[in-house]
Amino acid sequence: MHTRSGLKLSKSPLARHGGQTAGARRKRVRASKKAVDFFDGLPDDLVLLTVSKLSSTASAPADLVNLLLTCRRFNGLGTHPMVLSIISARGLSVRASTWSESAHRFLKRCADAGSLEACYTLGMIRFYCLENRGSGASLMAKAAMGSHSAALYSLAVIQFNGSGGSKNEKDLRAGVALCARAAYFGHIDALRELGHCLQDGYGVKQNIGEGRRFLLLANARELTSVLSNQKAGSLAVAASSLLSDFGCTVPAVQGHDVNRFMVEWFEGKGEGRDREGLMMCSHGACGRPETRRHEFRRCSVCGVVNYCSRACQAMHWKIAHKLDCATMERWLDGGEGIPAAGEDGGDVNFEGQ
Repeated sequence: MHTRSGLKLSKSPLARHGGQTAGARRKRVRASKKAVDFFDGLPDDLVLLTVSKLSSTASAPADLVNLLLTCRRFNGLGTHPMVLSIISARGLSVRASTWSESAHRFLKRCADAGSLEACYTLGMIRFYCLENRGSGASLMAKAAMGSHSAALYSLAVIQFNGSGGSKNEKDLRAGVALCARAAYFGHIDALRELGHCLQDGYGVKQNIGEGRRFLLLANARELTSVLSNQKAGSLAVAASSLLSDFGCTVPAVQGHDVNRFMVEWFEGKGEGRDREGLMMCSHGACGRPETRRHEFRRCSVCGVVNYCSRACQAMHWKIAHKLDCATMERWLDGGEGIPAAGEDGGDVNFEGQ
């Protein structure tokens, strides 16, 4: 640029760069560069490990579902067999009110991936709720072969009752063997069932002392389970369980989520089952129904309640039935056949015995 005096003047910085300041130029350069996504740069193995950790600690199915909806990469890795094979029991906790074909497919996919929890959960639903006995028993057997204690115990109950078949298909020795295997892994109901079998000589040679030892061990494990799941200040509650044998008043141990599912399922179908003459286990937290008429045990004192197992009978006796089994007059008169207060309830009648 020249002036009248002949001096040459340089352009101002703003003029040379189109009127933009240095800060505006830097912003334009940054905006022109492609944004870097560091998540896309992470290796699949690291992301898969993180997703697997979330799956194994999921507190509800929604935890995994929300992850799958986050992005395409999570959706692909979230359904990897490694993730589905270690999904937690809470992550498979479906409700009867929301049961659908998609929930069925999800459980099946987890079971195919090798999840023992999914095999057990879907097996119980198919065997008792959907009445697909063969497929349900097969899935529970798959979980049992992986040392799933709840599956071992459920198969023992099926063998004791001959569920899904006739009365002649009961196999007491197989039931005791499965129960012993579940007790080995610390299953509380299996310990209690095995203790009663030994005391009564049911499916095994009678050994009263050994049976009593198993019952005490079941009480001890129940106490450990309650103390580990409850805060010290919340133990003084009204509900009592079999720990009353030790003079304790604590909440009963929570059952498996699939038992809650079955309770809700058959509550919605109660009228149909009443017409068929099939009864439910009177222990409210169990949820097992009869697969044929007169399959379950019946209380020998009142003949009103039915139980799928001695464990359910003993638990329900301590929680509620000891107050309802006989009228007050019979208790005051010391009527015959009424169980003593310190016992685990009255005897039960067995079909065909």
